[in-house]
Amino acid sequence: MPIPPGVVGGVGREFRHAGIGSQHLLLSLLATPSVAQRVLVGAGADAATLAPLVRDSAGPAADAAALRELGIDVDEVRRRAEQSFGPGALDGEPRRRRFLGGTGPGHLPFDSTGRETLTDALRVAISLRHNYIGTEHLLLAILDHPEGPAVRALRAAGVDLDRETATGLVLAEIRRSA
Repeated sequence: MPIPPGVVGGVGREFRHAGIGSQHLLLSLLATPSVAQRVLVGAGADAATLAPLVRDSAGPAADAAALRELGIDVDEVRRRAEQSFGPGALDGEPRRRRFLGGTGPGHLPFDSTGRETLTDALRVAISLRHNYIGTEHLLLAILDHPEGPAVRALRAAGVDLDRETATGLVLAEIRRSA
């Protein structure tokens, strides 16, 4: 079953992230009744636990943490900006560059981890001799990158699911569904 249109981008927009990464695809898999969802839930994953981890993996919270590591007092910067430019001066939507034929408002592009996941999902489908790309292929592609943001979020949520185990579970689910 495909992920319904708008689900992946909705996750990225909800967290005010600049692009769709593997961690957004992971949350979308949990929101879509599918083989991947059954495997993830069976391994102990749940959206309520993963959502805050994904939210903080990029965007404003991650930016603030990076600035703090450099010794920049983010709260002081915010206070001064609001003093000079008014309340909420730093709360606006980030501006996105548009190129000829570029994306319109509300469209989020895939970041490098998102693009890599989609490309790898095709490879996974081909390696399993499937003539489609499904949620199960996206899940296995995500798990192919143990240091990627999606797998880091899974580990932080206490979910221990490796690629080899997931492949066995996915194939069992597919057989059960057939």
